[in-house]
Amino acid sequence: MLGGLRTSFLTGLVVIAPIGLTLWLLWTVMGWVDGFVLPFVPNAYQPENIIKTIFGVDVTVNVRGLGVVVFFVFTILVGWLAKGIIGRSLINYAESLVDRMPVVRSIYNGLKQIAETVFSQAETSFDTACLVQYPREGIWAIAFISTTAKGEVKRRIPNEDDLMSVFLPTTPNPTSGFLLFVPRSQVIELDMSVEDAAKLVISAGLVYPNGKVPEIEPAEVPTREREKISA
Repeated sequence: MLGGLRTSFLTGLVVIAPIGLTLWLLWTVMGWVDGFVLPFVPNAYQPENIIKTIFGVDVTVNVRGLGVVVFFVFTILVGWLAKGIIGRSLINYAESLVDRMPVVRSIYNGLKQIAETVFSQAETSFDTACLVQYPREGIWAIAFISTTAKGEVKRRIPNEDDLMSVFLPTTPNPTSGFLLFVPRSQVIELDMSVEDAAKLVISAGLVYPNGKVPEIEPAEVPTREREKISA
């Protein structure tokens, strides 16, 4: 009975914990954004003053997420202005001023590179997972196809086959890894998505795609195990 209760509790915890942590994180982030953005909103546009102006009632309103909406609209407006000639000119002028400041320049350029890498909508992301032999022949590792090798790399490598540039991530941190140039004939493309392959790498092989462990075929079961099953 206690074992059953323990199993049910752990199962419920597995279900509730991700949902609860996600909601808590979203609620906390919205509160942090509200606390930072709302002080910049004029008093006439605060929820309490709007209600007082319309209905003539003094109330205290804590609308969680209002600052997020304001920040969202403000960001869209800035992005729209940045696409124009005037906006780009102002940004270029501001960046030229920042480049003259030694410490600020390093911080700004670093943050700018991170933002461009994370939020860039260009087609620079991996779209295919694959298998390559690494670190030696006969040992296979999951990698992600980047593109075909070009330029001097393609000319210098003595190989008649097309070369693929692949990124081989490390476990459990897939943000670090190795850039490999592998002949196309030695690259096995996988049907699983890049997200599923990343889960497999991060979990060190414990989390399989679709949340299922592949079934072991009877021919793959060791002889001793088959003898135990038959017995």
